[in-house]
Amino acid sequence: MTGLFSELQNGGVIMYPLLLGSVFALAIVIERGFCLRKKKILVAEIVSAIEKIESVEDIKVAERICEANPGPFASIVLVALRNRGLGVDELKEAILDQGRQEVRTLERGLVLLETVAVVAPLLGLMGTVIGMIKVFKVISVQGIGQASILSGGISEALITTVTGLAVGIPALVAYNILTNRAESLVLDIEKYSSGLLRSIRVMKVGGTS
Repeated sequence: MTGLFSELQNGGVIMYPLLLGSVFALAIVIERGFCLRKKKILVAEIVSAIEKIESVEDIKVAERICEANPGPFASIVLVALRNRGLGVDELKEAILDQGRQEVRTLERGLVLLETVAVVAPLLGLMGTVIGMIKVFKVISVQGIGQASILSGGISEALITTVTGLAVGIPALVAYNILTNRAESLVLDIEKYSSGLLRSIRVMKVGGTS
């Protein structure tokens, strides 16, 4: 462990933003991985309640279940249920407006994760350039006989490159996985919202709203 820490120190000042970025990326991955679980977003009790809506009493039950299980899906369902007296087009727009807000909640932090994935390899490349500049400065002043000094500059260049890739590649993979998961959840929410809208429309036609 001490040897690894020493090697990282040899990478120079570029290592600090790389390590900071890795901490941010790890925190986002853990937080989003926990929050974007399907069973956490698409609460089974809410899904069951809205699929059984046939009367005003069913709507009241669904509202109570949503209030007991707050989240993006519950918020959208509550908007639909509490504004069911609106016209179909107005109700659909209200659901879409709330949906846009909840999508932002689902995708929170993913932009920062993407930024780390893109910037980390570039920082590594910057470290490579800085290390090679040091090497060439040593060569221009002292010639090629200073092997220890030359190896230090080359080492700095290689360490930052490897670290940048080591941070960027997993961050990019995690970003793609979490983005795909968020998009899948959005599609599921849209499906259930459309079904709820149809149920409300049927209730209006039947005069039970």
